[in-house]
Amino acid sequence: MTSTGPSPSLDILGIGNAIVDVLARAEDSFLASHGMAKGGMALIDAAQAEAIYGVMGPGVESSGGSAGNTCAVAAALGARVGFLGKVADDGLGQVFGHDIRAAGVAFPTPPLPAAKAPTARCLILVSPDGQRTMNTFLGACVHFSEADLDAAAIASAKVTYLEGYLFDPPAAVSAFYAASRLAHAAGRLVAISLSDAFCVHRHREAFRRFVREEADIVFANETELLALYETEDYAAAVEAVRGEVKLACLTRSEHGSTIVSGAETVQVAAVPTQVVDTTGAGDAYAAGFLAAYTKGLSLAEAGRWGAVAAAEVISHFGARPQADLKALVANRG
Repeated sequence: MTSTGPSPSLDILGIGNAIVDVLARAEDSFLASHGMAKGGMALIDAAQAEAIYGVMGPGVESSGGSAGNTCAVAAALGARVGFLGKVADDGLGQVFGHDIRAAGVAFPTPPLPAAKAPTARCLILVSPDGQRTMNTFLGACVHFSEADLDAAAIASAKVTYLEGYLFDPPAAVSAFYAASRLAHAAGRLVAISLSDAFCVHRHREAFRRFVREEADIVFANETELLALYETEDYAAAVEAVRGEVKLACLTRSEHGSTIVSGAETVQVAAVPTQVVDTTGAGDAYAAGFLAAYTKGLSLAEAGRWGAVAAAEVISHFGARPQADLKALVANRG
């Protein structure tokens, strides 16, 4: 991991939607009656957010957002982490800021005046089989732009980690390119998570261009990868991404993950666990992988860290770790 600048002060800098999650259990019939695509993420407006919130069952509120979750998990594993994302100067914004800083993550982005837009929230309905269906009101997130980039933080991070969901707010895409230029100018790496197959379908060409032209590392699950390359042939999609990026980490739930780097292919087994809630599984895998990778550990070991982190997160309700992740990755048994 070469650099043209001073020694990095951060291992990972995440850039993504700063969202407060509201999680509640729901039967499949509830999803169907409200026209929700099970397992996906739909963007909703303020009125829809109020309506869904009003009919959800008892919920649990916590700071979330895909990259925010990754940052919190990576910090729990001992990585030096920062996060850039837009909240409003309101109650939920204060909750988000407190939670992510308490997790050990630097969060320097100034808040948006609450009158402009409220802090984003994601209404997450967890089915009996653990699948999560997300309804996201982006709120203040749509105001994230190049002006919110912290050039010094980007230049100081070994890896700048970008959340694919940020392809939905238009101003954020130009911020991604600007962040990539800053990172590469400092000799750092740029990673992107595809985030969600529905998001990939919405912005496929934009994703394809960014992966091909900017990304050094790609994180994707099987459905996201197939959506990116418009194929049902997983092996073909693996070879396609192998040809476009230096490193790709591809997760397949209970079938583990495949890491490809040049001609090298590493298979990593999933860590057996009781699935309670799949919210944040991919976020946690990326966190574990990057926390190990930025320490200079092997691809196989980085994949194992990712598998351990993902297994812990899906074993309980919510996307933030509840067990001692450092102890879990140290225990090879």
